[in-house]
Amino acid sequence: MTQQQTALEHLQVIRSLMEKAHIYRAISAPAALVGGVLATALSGWTIWATAVSESTRLSPELFLGLWIALLILCSVINVILLSREASRRDQPLVSNDMKLALRTLSPALGAGGIMGICFAFYWGNQTLAALSWIICYALALLSTHSFSPRSIKRLGRAFLLLGLTLFVVWSANPSAQVYPYEEAIAAVCMGLTFGLLHILYAVAVMIRKPQPPTSFE
Repeated sequence: MTQQQTALEHLQVIRSLMEKAHIYRAISAPAALVGGVLATALSGWTIWATAVSESTRLSPELFLGLWIALLILCSVINVILLSREASRRDQPLVSNDMKLALRTLSPALGAGGIMGICFAFYWGNQTLAALSWIICYALALLSTHSFSPRSIKRLGRAFLLLGLTLFVVWSANPSAQVYPYEEAIAAVCMGLTFGLLHILYAVAVMIRKPQPPTSFE
């Protein structure tokens, strides 16, 4: 009986998340747009700095610090938007829905974050750090398939496809793994994914009227 109650509770939470998915999609679009623009700008600046001179190039530690700072900034913006919507609906920010979403996202995001930090800090390899972030972020998005809107699933697939393609191309070209080219390629990877894909996602959501999901498919 306890297992049945637990299963029913999980089903209710998932159904609630599906009903609210179109709301979250509309909320996440501005955060994705801001994050995409900032990621594109940071990537472009890194490429420019790599091309100018040795003194302006980013060390692995600085690369890591800048992208973590950008992640924190985007996370704060997203939390503020979610908090405002929760307040408007007279609901707590950290609800059962939010807890389930965090439990679903955490494994892939945590693994990618740790691997990326180790690749950049201990190995001094920014490209491997970027690729691990990209692929694990894609897996995190896809892990929400049971309750997320189609736009999130498509974004996850795009991240995974582009991330794996970049990984294969980078692995097949030893010259691309040599500093300073490796540094510029890491910036290109981050710009194409966390920059361009997030911008495209935000624009697509903003120009299309969201429709609530009607099934668990």
